[in-house]
Amino acid sequence: MRTIQATLVAIVLWATAWAAVGVEQPALYRGRPVALGNGEARSWVSLDRLGHPLAIGISLTEAALDNLPTTDTEVPLPLPAQARATVFRQAVLNWNPHGHIPPGGYDVPHFDFHFYTIPEQVRLAITATGPDLARAQKAPASRYLPQGYVPAPPPEPRMGLHWVNPDFPELHGQPFTASLIYGSYDGRLAFVEPMVTVAYLKTEPNLHRMLPQPEAYEYPGYFPRTWGVRWDGQAAAYVVQLGAMRPAAERRE
Repeated sequence: MRTIQATLVAIVLWATAWAAVGVEQPALYRGRPVALGNGEARSWVSLDRLGHPLAIGISLTEAALDNLPTTDTEVPLPLPAQARATVFRQAVLNWNPHGHIPPGGYDVPHFDFHFYTIPEQVRLAITATGPDLARAQKAPASRYLPQGYVPAPPPEPRMGLHWVNPDFPELHGQPFTASLIYGSYDGRLAFVEPMVTVAYLKTEPNLHRMLPQPEAYEYPGYFPRTWGVRWDGQAAAYVVQLGAMRPAAERRE
């Protein structure tokens, strides 16, 4: 009940704030909620008055961090139909209660917020073994990945090959809080992925960063220029988003 009431209050205040400054508020469209812990997770997309995407994201209610599974868990989150103008085709939240490789880097409880550019049937068919291993290891043309990003093998089933920036602080002995990585499969960009620890979420952060951009964009549609992690006190929810969307056809600045 607390979460429902908080969400209603947040919607009213959000609309009021935009009206107060004389700006037409963005339209917010939500995907179907999915149970997680004692709460829920859901995807969403916001559009401007012309129907152009502004941001896409995943929200976790406050209770979602309570009573989480003790084993690795995949949570597909259907995107609202209004997200079709973006380059993304699906969202999947992965919960890693014990973290993952490399040791000393990402081996702490955290979420992987996957925003996939590939269809669901393609993702589900990724085994990263046998005949599929070569496809999973095949790198995209360098212009389709941010400069400086390198592969982090091995490729993962139902995901693909991850790409990281070797300068990330957590890869040099600093505590891991939140990072932005890319992913590929069969020589094409497959996902954009913010990774965020539970401990960092509980600090109620307000993180806003530029999204590392590739030299060229492989897919048509709107592509994000920023990413962020924040606590929405009005809705009592943790929010991870990709924002400042612009048409991929526009050259990066």
